[in-house]
Amino acid sequence: MNTSDNDQVDQTPLEELLQIMARLRGPDGCPWDREQTLESLKKNLVEETYEVIDAIDSGDRSQLREELGDLLLQVVFQSQITAEEGAFDFQDVARAIADKLIRRHPHVFGDTTAADADEVLRNWDAIKRREKGDAEPRSAVAGVPRHLPALHKAQQVQSRAARVGFDWKESRDVLNKIEEELAEIKLAMACESAARVRDEIGDLLFAVVNLTRFLGHEAEDVLNQTVQRFTRRFQYIESQVHTAGRQMTDMDLADLEALWQEAKLTECTDTPAGKGDARG
Repeated sequence: MNTSDNDQVDQTPLEELLQIMARLRGPDGCPWDREQTLESLKKNLVEETYEVIDAIDSGDRSQLREELGDLLLQVVFQSQITAEEGAFDFQDVARAIADKLIRRHPHVFGDTTAADADEVLRNWDAIKRREKGDAEPRSAVAGVPRHLPALHKAQQVQSRAARVGFDWKESRDVLNKIEEELAEIKLAMACESAARVRDEIGDLLFAVVNLTRFLGHEAEDVLNQTVQRFTRRFQYIESQVHTAGRQMTDMDLADLEALWQEAKLTECTDTPAGKGDARG
């Protein structure tokens, strides 16, 4: 880059990153970077977000640092594109979020109080409605991003409804709802109505997410952990079968079940054998 040593010493890492991005998008920059648009970068943004989540789950802080950098690059990249359009630049993005944080935390930066996290969220929603100038009360469940994964979206909708009092009193009530939805699936299957079965399965999934939320878990994380557990155990079965010189398709269900139970016993967990069976 055409900068002096003194300029490089005086630069913050963020300033250097912004300058690098501008250079990459410039006439003498990178052909690939110059071709990118906000639309073409959407998939990269999604991928980088999930890689950050994977890094968090791994517990590897070095990996997390790298993945957060990749995610930051997406913000810088898109801000450079909009700066070229004359819409806004990275500084505008940073200023906007800083101002928003101050406005929506009056219990920290102002003279109001908030007794707990729930009150903070209620205040946040109220301030957000005022900022948007809603003449009429805005739906509590409006504004959930439509591209969120379905489990996450369901939990977001349920959480927002719960904030305004639309929630169960006890976990037993949620379990009763799950049992009710399961019974409705059985009835729909007996009627051989494919459309109704589809709807009822959706209702059951929604009810299970509600139980997950009610018990303080994230449905997306819970299911991901189960998928990982199932994958790990299934791969153990495959390994044992192949070591014996056989094929999975040659095995009967009883033999596979015995290997499944063996796979669970090989795991070092705090849960009793059989608990949380990934096969459901």
